[in-house]
Amino acid sequence: MPADVLFTGGAVFTGRDEPLQGHAVAVTGGAISAVVPETEASVWIGPDTRVVDLDGSLLSPGFQDAHVHPVSAGVELLMCNLSDATDAADAVARVQAYADANPDEAWIQGGGWSMDHFPGGAPLRTLLDAVVPDRPVVLMSRDHHSTWANTAAIRAAGIDASTPDPVDGRIEREADGTPAGTFHEGASDLFDHVRPKIGADLAYAGLLRAQDELIALGITGWQDAWVGTGLGGVQDVASVYRRALRDGTLRAHVVGAQWWERSGGLDQVDEMISRRAEFAALDGGRATLGTVKLMVDGVAENQTAAMLTPYRDLHGHDTTNRGLSFIDPERLREIVTKLDAAGFQVHFHALGDRAVREALDAVEAARATNGATDGRHHLAHLQIVEEAEAARFAELDAVANIQALWATHEDQLDELTLPFLQDGAEARQYPFGDLVRHGARLAAGSDWPVSSADPMDAIHIAVTRVAPDREAEPLGGPHQRIDLATAMAAYTSGSAYVNHRDHDTGHIREGYLANLVVLDPDPFTLPADEIHRSTVTSTWIEGELVYSRTS
Repeated sequence: MPADVLFTGGAVFTGRDEPLQGHAVAVTGGAISAVVPETEASVWIGPDTRVVDLDGSLLSPGFQDAHVHPVSAGVELLMCNLSDATDAADAVARVQAYADANPDEAWIQGGGWSMDHFPGGAPLRTLLDAVVPDRPVVLMSRDHHSTWANTAAIRAAGIDASTPDPVDGRIEREADGTPAGTFHEGASDLFDHVRPKIGADLAYAGLLRAQDELIALGITGWQDAWVGTGLGGVQDVASVYRRALRDGTLRAHVVGAQWWERSGGLDQVDEMISRRAEFAALDGGRATLGTVKLMVDGVAENQTAAMLTPYRDLHGHDTTNRGLSFIDPERLREIVTKLDAAGFQVHFHALGDRAVREALDAVEAARATNGATDGRHHLAHLQIVEEAEAARFAELDAVANIQALWATHEDQLDELTLPFLQDGAEARQYPFGDLVRHGARLAAGSDWPVSSADPMDAIHIAVTRVAPDREAEPLGGPHQRIDLATAMAAYTSGSAYVNHRDHDTGHIREGYLANLVVLDPDPFTLPADEIHRSTVTSTWIEGELVYSRTS
């Protein structure tokens, strides 16, 4: 039977190992019908076959982002977006331009500011007061772990010098205790009761905008790492996906990680089981809710990542702060054991070395109680991992979900993180090489809008440990690099495994869905320091062209 589409004239990365040379890929009825030597490809060509000449480009399985926040990312693109600001002055100018262009908005909301643009990673309310003195302004940081607010917003929320820090956050303060303008972690929630909620239509528009952005980067599936309430002001992320399923507008394959409210109890599990069943009835598998997201700790930049050793102060002296464990370790083990028994996958935010240990301890406790399951639990971020913990991933069948774009020297790391960590901490930053040598299975994601969603930018850094056009030593040393095939596999077959979609996606093999991406130049033909030049020329979902750079 002739194929609907035939790809020929380029190498084929099948989802693992080095690419095949001299092979063609036939697609029929939305699935891969054959991977054959090019000398045998002609039998698949009929009068209606679309022949795609790769002309030396690489054909790969579509990328899958194993940790991303599409709804909030899309909403931010439609609001006051600071993600492209080059410095503090540019960020402030963008806020003023947005306010001037939207005089009827009662509150200015959005996000994307970078901590490294401001002294100590903490922008002041007075910077916003100078350009928007008469309306509240609340803007999330790019990493979504801090909020920047002006005086009008602080007053509207009833926050003052007497307001205590919440147990899971911190308010930056002036000398007399007055809020200075930056609110870390749970302190950001102090505005929730007064700021306008994101409307259903805006949230839906945000999802569709984000989907377009991701598909253009070759991403054909993802795991949404926060399907709950509150992220970026979106009140019900699950309802946004329900609407997209009903409307038939969701093109990608999505796994939703239901958000665990750490102030809640174990009764959440029953509620999550009900939502999982509801989604299973809605659709034939394009979107599922079989994962639960647990936030174990914060981030290193604001010293809320949970560490085994204390943070240091500006003078290099040890403090009493070892970061925050948002969930008591004993309670964490109990939660994970119950979720595992209920058939859920657990998606951990675990950034500091203590958080990684606590998360792995919880997986170990679940295995001890429940036996081996097909949970495919995974730990995301993994900024600092002790080598002893790196060896436990394979032992526990836990997946290392890496955000490789961060694994390089850059201002936020070099100025706001490393100076406040113990000697030798640089060597343990994002230790991908150690994880691979210890047999850990890798998946990959972006954490967009925290950082770029472009897989090829992240893959470049995974291989080199140095950002393009930057003069720096490889972060953590050359031994933490991974090879290109391993990095590509993490973003394709590795993430498909985490998403429980490895039975029909993540590989180029007969019978699998034709979720594909074409990359030019072929990254396997480039020097390592030029991998970032490889970009997406087309994206295909179930054999249909959904993005073309030339169209």
